[in-house]
Amino acid sequence: MVRHRRHGCTAVSVLVALLVAAAIAPPGRGAEVNVYSYRQPFLLKPLFEAFQRETEIKVNVVFARRGMIERLKQEGRNSPADMIFTVDIGRLSDAVEAGVLQGVRTPRLLANVPPQYRHPDGLWYGLTVRARIVYASKARVKPGEVTTYEELASAKWKGRICTRSSQHVYNVALLAAMIAHHGEQKAEQWARGIKGNLARKPQGNDRAQVKAIEAGECDIALVNSYYMGKMLQDKEQSQWAKAVYLVFPNQNGRGAHVNISGAGIARHAPHRKQALALLEFLTGELAQRMYAEQNFEYPVNPRVAWSELVASWGRFKADPLSLEVIARNRAKAIRIYDRVGFP
Repeated sequence: MVRHRRHGCTAVSVLVALLVAAAIAPPGRGAEVNVYSYRQPFLLKPLFEAFQRETEIKVNVVFARRGMIERLKQEGRNSPADMIFTVDIGRLSDAVEAGVLQGVRTPRLLANVPPQYRHPDGLWYGLTVRARIVYASKARVKPGEVTTYEELASAKWKGRICTRSSQHVYNVALLAAMIAHHGEQKAEQWARGIKGNLARKPQGNDRAQVKAIEAGECDIALVNSYYMGKMLQDKEQSQWAKAVYLVFPNQNGRGAHVNISGAGIARHAPHRKQALALLEFLTGELAQRMYAEQNFEYPVNPRVAWSELVASWGRFKADPLSLEVIARNRAKAIRIYDRVGFP
């Protein structure tokens, strides 16, 4: 079992969850679809409002920081959930393993989402792509000093790297990709090298790593690409963003590691038709443009252009490694982080 990914529910929390779930879709209303989401509601609200304007289908959302899969299993056939949203391939994989999703395939979905960003049986579809890249200090790191993930383990970077917890899904996925490319032994050596190069104990979220670079606590950090756009929109955080530049690693090789946010239709979806319409809408061109402009993520739909700001960071080569392979390696990655004592 993947450590700390499964969160048990107390009897009280299960009862409360069932009552809330029953309340989001009372009988007698018009067409609607019920969403359980790991993504924060404010990120999804504009998309759902656009969907409702286009289809007159109302979207009801229940946000969960954790425990969504356990909740779906507890609710079983009585679940009101039609669709689940997640922020990482790991959680999508957990949902597949738990048997709480159903496969769907339509010509529109297959046209909107490339094969590497969807489950082979249609159990989930990617909605956005993000790259886990290097943010480097403009003042202390010269262009070209770091070009690959592998060299981050070099002694050159001793005491110069910041990152969030190794157990966070983003870092687990990155190490899972390293396992796929290099094998467990070399991936463990890499993780040990990164740990030895840390400037401080892992702490905070991705933005906190960029703040630490601006404050001089470290020189480089592993951070998701879209945070640059988010920080530039914030008066305080824009100073952090302006202190760094972006490095997309391994551009002369396999390409930069990418992950997705994604969604799948719940196994017992009571409004399957509406859920399918929502999934097709979210992978379609209007919603994908909204994702690109508002969240600074890369559209999964190849027909949709990047936002102007994101495009200004430059084109990059993405690692074509299947996300299914990354998902299968997550447990190994967590064990490696544990063995090397990476916090």
